[in-house]
Amino acid sequence: MAVTMINAAGLPQVPVYHHVSVATGSRLVHVAGQVSWDADGTTVAPGDLAGQVERAYLNVATALAAAGATLDDVVKLVVHVVDWTPDRMPELLDGLDRARTRLGSTATPPASLFGIVALDVPEHLVEIEATAVLD
Repeated sequence: MAVTMINAAGLPQVPVYHHVSVATGSRLVHVAGQVSWDADGTTVAPGDLAGQVERAYLNVATALAAAGATLDDVVKLVVHVVDWTPDRMPELLDGLDRARTRLGSTATPPASLFGIVALDVPEHLVEIEATAVLD
């Protein structure tokens, strides 16, 4: 599967994601929003946004693997953060960087970030969903 990442001329260059992804595959993989649960359903890193981002991103990778995909196949991420303010960006990026380091990934697909009021479980601070394309 080939995914080409593009930063369009005339748009600001953002170091943590690309503006466009072009995929040539034919199978779509949709990963439900992942939170900071471990395999037993216990919340990892309560109260720690970076820790929860790391675990949620690792869970995305685990879900992708179940479909035969990797983070390199992701064409879009959507991130929902409870009580988001721009000054929390370093925590978010720290969690993503830690997860990418653990996974050996440099993937930077297009992403959207939404500040929200709450998630389904009060101690969850972040939810990350992904769409991937496979041949």
